[in-house]
Amino acid sequence: MTILLFGITKDIVGSSSLSMPASSEFGRKKSKTVGELKEYLGNTYPGLRKLSSLAIAVNNAYAEDDTKIDTFDEIALIPPVSGG
Repeated sequence: MTILLFGITKDIVGSSSLSMPASSEFGRKKSKTVGELKEYLGNTYPGLRKLSSLAIAVNNAYAEDDTKIDTFDEIALIPPVSGG
């Protein structure tokens, strides 16, 4: 599973992407939903929890916490965006 990072998420993690092998387990079980992945990433990178919002896209579409994910999906962390 490839996780692409943008904006402040890239600074928090220290990389523009993360790669998780199919056998990677998040805690005691494999992540099967966006919500479980968010929980794992928040525990692994506590700075992500401090963001006012964090959207996740799965295969180029915004995803809800109950969206199922697979090892072949492309995941993107989309931080809050400021602009004017």
